[in-house]
Amino acid sequence: MEPSSVLEEIEMSMEAAIEHMGVEFGSVRTGKASPALVENVVVDVKSYGSKMKLRELAVITTPEPRQIMIQPYDASTVEDIDRGIREAQLGFNPVNEGKTLRLPIPELTEERRQEMVKRVKTISEDIKVRLRGCRKDGMDAGKKMKAENVLTEDSLRDFESDIQALTDKFVKAADAATAEKEAEVMTV
Repeated sequence: MEPSSVLEEIEMSMEAAIEHMGVEFGSVRTGKASPALVENVVVDVKSYGSKMKLRELAVITTPEPRQIMIQPYDASTVEDIDRGIREAQLGFNPVNEGKTLRLPIPELTEERRQEMVKRVKTISEDIKVRLRGCRKDGMDAGKKMKAENVLTEDSLRDFESDIQALTDKFVKAADAATAEKEAEVMTV
């Protein structure tokens, strides 16, 4: 095990966590229609006998700024998709038009915006926990390399400071993304 490869691995894990945060933030409503609001809704498709994500079952578009249109690949899944969206409790009331579903996006109230900000903070905190987990893995790898005499006492200290610097960098990026999303959610 080489210290540089461990650092690279840790950095890739932290980047993946930040990318995941971006995906999660995409599912938080900001008052504008976006396919990301519903694409990860899990739908129990009775005719297929399995659970699938909405993006695997339909084309999701935004024909208007305050509306999402869902066009299933298989028209027989419209009822299942309708039920899946309602069960996800996203605050949408799908309008079934036979072969398609329309989701009007209601205006966000101040109270609902505060709930969304709480959700953004929860997502952010979860990502920070993942980042700290990556940091711990790196620190443990450093101690293991010291035990195997790959690292000296001084190089272990340098390695740990590099891990901490990476952690600080990604926590700062997470905080910046969180502040940006909070501002977006609170903008009327």
